[in-house]
Amino acid sequence: MKLSKLYMPTLREAPQDAEIASHKLLLRGAFIRKSASGIYSYLPLGYRVVRKIENIVREEMDRAGSQEILMSAIQPKEIWEASGRWDRFGPEMFKLKDRHEREFCLGPTAEEYFTTLIKDEVKSYKQLPLNLYQIQTKYRDEKRPRFGVNRAREFSMKDAYSFDIDPEGMKKSYQEMYDAYEKIFDRIGLEYVVVEGDNGAMGGNQSHEFIALADTGEGVIAYGTGYAATAEKAKVVYPEVPDEEARELEEVHTPNTKTIEEVSSYLGEEKSRCLKAVDFMVQEKPVVVFIPGDREINMAKLEGYLGVPEHEIEAMNDEQIKSIGSVQGFTGPMGIDARLIFDSSVARLHNLIVGANKEDYHIKNANYGRDFEGEIAEDLLEVKEGDLIEGTNEEYKFRRGVEVGNIFQLGTKYSESIGATYLDQNGKEQIIWMGSYGVGVTRTVAAVVEQFNDDDGIIWPISVAPYHVIITVMKANDETQMALGEEIYNELISKGYEVLLDDRNERPGVKFKDRDLIGIPLRITVGKKADEKIVEYSTRREKNNVEIELGELYSKIEVDFKNN
Repeated sequence: MKLSKLYMPTLREAPQDAEIASHKLLLRGAFIRKSASGIYSYLPLGYRVVRKIENIVREEMDRAGSQEILMSAIQPKEIWEASGRWDRFGPEMFKLKDRHEREFCLGPTAEEYFTTLIKDEVKSYKQLPLNLYQIQTKYRDEKRPRFGVNRAREFSMKDAYSFDIDPEGMKKSYQEMYDAYEKIFDRIGLEYVVVEGDNGAMGGNQSHEFIALADTGEGVIAYGTGYAATAEKAKVVYPEVPDEEARELEEVHTPNTKTIEEVSSYLGEEKSRCLKAVDFMVQEKPVVVFIPGDREINMAKLEGYLGVPEHEIEAMNDEQIKSIGSVQGFTGPMGIDARLIFDSSVARLHNLIVGANKEDYHIKNANYGRDFEGEIAEDLLEVKEGDLIEGTNEEYKFRRGVEVGNIFQLGTKYSESIGATYLDQNGKEQIIWMGSYGVGVTRTVAAVVEQFNDDDGIIWPISVAPYHVIITVMKANDETQMALGEEIYNELISKGYEVLLDDRNERPGVKFKDRDLIGIPLRITVGKKADEKIVEYSTRREKNNVEIELGELYSKIEVDFKNN
C-alpha cells in the first residue's frame, strides 16, 4: 500500500478524553476513531491489526478441534429468561423490541444462544464432545465506558463453548482451551499471567483469566510463588489475634465520629478493634455487612455470597438506615431490623467497638456470640499489601493488567435450565456438561499497545503489525529515490511481505514522526545515496539506523522478520 492513497489521518495530539497509552496512540496513529461514548470505528490500519489477531485466534481454535460458526448479534428474550439472566444481567444489556413488540437483546455473551442451538440437534453421546466458536461483535452498555477500546460498549470477541458427556470430559475440554489460549497469547507476543478468576454472572465451577500485564490496566492481580488470582478472587487470611476475656459492655459518647478513622482516633483504639458496618439494600431488602475496621469490603465476593448481581445491590440512604432502627454512620449489629452478614474474621475478634444505632454513640467490648450474631461468610475482604498467601508465610505481590481471555467450567448451569440433554450408551437421558471460553479481540489490540510503546508511538510485534515493512522515500519528487523505493517495494511484496511505501510529498520530519507513531516493525529509508543503491535500515524497536547495500537488505529483513 502506498501512503499517498492510504486513509491515515494521524493526529499530533491526543484528544483530552484519551486516558491511557493505548487509547492515545490508537487515536493519534489513525487506528481508531470515536463514534460515540464507548463506540469506535476501526480505520484501515486498525482493522488490519484486528484481523491479524482474529487469524491467530482462528488458527489455534481450529488446531484445538473447535469449529467456527457465526450467530446473530440479536438474541431473543426467551432464551435468557430460561437461564434466569434476562433480569440478572442488568442494565449493561442492550434491550430492544421489534415491530411486533417481541423483545430481544444485543448479545453481551452467548451461553444461552449456543446451548439453544445444539439442544434439539445433539441427542446422542456419539455426537459429543463438541466445541463451537465464533468471532463476533458483542454489546454491553457500560455504565462508564473508559480506557478506549479496553472498556467499550461495542467490542469484538471470540467466544467458544464446549459440550461434553460428563465432568471429566468438561475438564479435558477446559484444559485443551487453556493450552490453546497460551499458544494464542504466546504467538501475539504478550507478557501475560494466568490467574484464578471470579465466575461472576457467568456462574459455573472454576475459571481462569489470562491477564496481559500493564501498569495502566484496570484489573489487579495478587500473586506469589505458584499462586495467582484476581484481586476479586484472592483469599484473605485475616491475622490471628490473641484471646481476650470478654469485658462488660459500655456505651460511650463519640460525637462527630461517623467513620472508622474518626472513631479510632477519638477513642485511641486500633481500627481493627472498630467494627465497620456497610449498609445495603439487596433486591430492595436491608442487609448490613460487618467487617473489621481496618479492611475494605470486596464487592465481587459479596455478590458471590449473596448470589445476586451488582446492579441489585445499592447503598442505603439515610431514610432506609433509619427504617431499620439505626442512624447513618453509627450502625451496629445489635437491635436493628436487617439481615446481618459478618466476615468470618469478626467472630474471632474480641471486645470490639460497634455502632450504638443512635447519633454520636458507640458501644465498647462487644463480642460475637455473646452480644450479637448473624450469618458468617468465609471471606468478604479486599486483599491488601502485607496479606499472606494461604498456607504460606509469603506476602502477596500485586500487579495491574488487562484481561484479554477467560475460560469457565460452566458445568450444567445452562444446559439444565435450557434443556440440553443427550442419550447415553444405555439410552438414558443425561445433562450436557459445558465450558465457555472468551478472547477479547479488540481488547487484545489495546493490551498489545499498552505493552509495546515508547514516547514516539507504538512498537508493533511482527505477529500483529498492520504492515511488516515501511519504506520512507525522503524526496518523493526525486526520480532516483522514488525509483529505488518502488523497486524495493515490489521486491518485498513478491517475497510475501506486507509493505507500506511512503511516497507522500511531505517533509522528511513529518514522514519520520508518522513512521514512529504507527509503529511498523521494519523500516527502510531511501535517501541521498539512492543512486549508489544504498539505503538506511532500522527496526522500530531499536531505532538504530545503519546504511546497507541493496544486496544485503533482503537477507537482513528476513532475519529481523523472524526475530521481531
